[in-house]
Order: sequence, then C-alpha cells, then structure tokens
Amino acid sequence: MDAFFVSVELLRRPELRGRPVVVGGTGLRGVVAAANYEARVHGVFSAMPTAQARRLCPHAVFLPGDHDHYARVSGRVMDLFRDVTPLVEPLSLDEAFLDVSGAGRAVGDGPAIGRLLRDRVHETEQLTCSVGVATSKLVAKLASEAAKPRIHAGRVEPGLGVRVVEAGREEEFLHPLPARALWGVGPKTLARLERLGVQTVGDLAALPVGTLVRTLGEAHGGHLHHLAHAIDDRPVVPDQRLKSLGHEETFPHDLREPEELRREVVRMADAVGGRLRRAGLAGRTVVLKVRFGDFRTITRSATLPSVVDDGMAIAQAATELLAAIDPTPGVRLLGVTVSGLTAETARQLSFDDLDTRSWSDATGAVDRIRDRFGDAAIGPASSLGEDGLRIKRRGNAPWGPSW
Repeated sequence: MDAFFVSVELLRRPELRGRPVVVGGTGLRGVVAAANYEARVHGVFSAMPTAQARRLCPHAVFLPGDHDHYARVSGRVMDLFRDVTPLVEPLSLDEAFLDVSGAGRAVGDGPAIGRLLRDRVHETEQLTCSVGVATSKLVAKLASEAAKPRIHAGRVEPGLGVRVVEAGREEEFLHPLPARALWGVGPKTLARLERLGVQTVGDLAALPVGTLVRTLGEAHGGHLHHLAHAIDDRPVVPDQRLKSLGHEETFPHDLREPEELRREVVRMADAVGGRLRRAGLAGRTVVLKVRFGDFRTITRSATLPSVVDDGMAIAQAATELLAAIDPTPGVRLLGVTVSGLTAETARQLSFDDLDTRSWSDATGAVDRIRDRFGDAAIGPASSLGEDGLRIKRRGNAPWGPSW
C-alpha cells in the first residue's frame, strides 16, 4: 500500500490533500509511522523521530495514529487479495505476499493479476498500492518498491504501479541495487561489507562465499550469498501462527517510581491477557522489556509452570521481574509480552482451586462485560485515572506518546 496510514486518514480528511501530512506519535518522543509524498519531499520518512520531522517540515499536519481503523481497512484489502488466491501472507497491515501460481487459468498471468488488484483496491477503498511480480519473495518485494511513486528533484513522480521482473532476469534487476536493499543487511552488516568494498548487490554477489562466511559467519554469510544471486525458495505461508503477543509503550517522560511502573505493568498485562483469550491462545513465558532514558534496553523473562491467558497471572510474573530492576535512571519505555504460545489453554489446578472458584470464572465475567459494554467498562483498579479507566489497546501509542 502507498503511504497507507496517511492515505486512509486523507479519506476522512480530504481537505488535507496536497498538503504534507504525517501520522504517528505527535509528542516530543513520538516516531513517524507514515508520511505522504508531499512530506517526503522535505525529507520526512517513517521511523524518523517526530521532533526531527517537525524541524524538516514545520508546516506539515501531524496526526495521531488510529490503529484500530487502519486494521479494519487492512482487513478489507486482504479480503480482496484472498478473492484472487487463498495463499496470502500478510507482513503487516499494509503489505502482503501472494502466491498466484495457481490463479493464472482463472484470472490471468502475474502482471494481469497485479493490475487487477490495483484496480480493485482503488475502486473499493479509494486507495493505491504498488505491486511487484517475480518468481520469489525477495525479488517481488524489491520490485514492489521499484513500482512506487518517488521523489525526484524535489517533486513527486508517479510510479509504475506494477513492476515485473521476468524469470531469468532476477540478477539483472538485483545487482544494480544498493546492498542495503537485501534482507539482513542492517547498519552493522553494511559497515562490514563496505570494508570489503561492497556498495551494490552486484558487488556482494561477486565476493566468494568463503569471504562472506569469514566476515559475517556461516549462516548470515551464506544467506546473503544466496540472496545476492536471487536464490530465495521460501514459500508464501498463509495464516502463520503467532509466536508471541504483547504491548509496549513509550512514556511522555521517564518514570522512576516503582509503584507507578507497577501500575503500567498491570495495565499492559490485562490488555495482553484479553487479546490472548480473544485469540484462543495461552503462553508459558512472560517477557518484560525496559528501555531507560539513555536508550539502554534490557529484557527479563520468566517461564511459568503452566500456560496462562489471564492478566492477573501475567501481571504477577511481570511485576516480579520488574522488582529486580532499578528504575532510578528513568524508564522511557515498558513492554509486557507472552511468548511460547499455544492453542491449548488448559491451566494446571492448585489445591486452592478445591475450596474457591477459580480466577478464570472472574476472567470470563470480565470478558462478557467488555464484549457487551466495551473495553473501558471494566479493568484493574490501579488503571483508574482522573479521566476514567486507562485501557491499553492494540496499536495504542505504538509510535510513541502524543501531546
């Protein structure tokens, strides 16, 4: 999808069309989630600190994100894809791989399907997308980027919309690209490659595999050697199983009081438990993530005797982990995650369960109340603030705090 979050917002705010628009955390610690092409002309891009974006483009309109709304639109777009092929692997709300090798007889070849999908998305949702057509995930992904609109000489130029890389011409397409275009080439790997004189994918492909293995290690070096030669046989995998589920949040100012941090952990644990139960999942490992004011980040984890899916048990494990961490340097970000997920939600009983109703009875009642009256109807007492119950939603402040 092209500038997805901003494009969705412009459907609700058409008066902003033609102006630079940025979506994300609008506060001093916010991060840009998406910028339209008018903002990109000024050097604003996703993942950039909002403060930097304001300096580059002070006349831009900055909007807080609405993750729930974007998820609903994304769901409809994914359904359009599944009308063409059941083999759809979403990567995020705005991107997916499609295996259309079995759809040719009914719909047409890859380029025809790409054009069809663009037309359907635009006709149904009034949104635009860019499509890459190729024989592998790697090349299709990079071809979709090559099909997008681009900034040239301070102006927005329309993209191809559909970029096709024919079978047998993958290396011809890949080798002129910068080496950082490949999956797995981050800043550290790129620095090592540059010391070997590597600038482009073609430079990388020309290196002996032994050199890459000695420089990057056997697994990483061998992986990049294959990608540089367009060898990527990973299949499209629909309905991938979740490995973990969690919430994290960046605070407007550093938190130092243990009790204040404990309340945030309880709030996040309650939200994680609710999402687990809605998904019919449970997990055994609780992970606490802490990022301090100097951006130093640590994680601590605890593996429980049996799987859990309720906020009380998750909060208990997470607060015990929190108690072993010194918050006095100031905590900038806090996160609670449950991993080792399984669809088996049976809980090991204790002797206490013989004399009292299990906590799952209360959890079930909470779920029924929320289903009927909304998430803000009931929650942990410690999450009650001056403006009511502070609930944690999926995608709520994922890009940092707003003003």
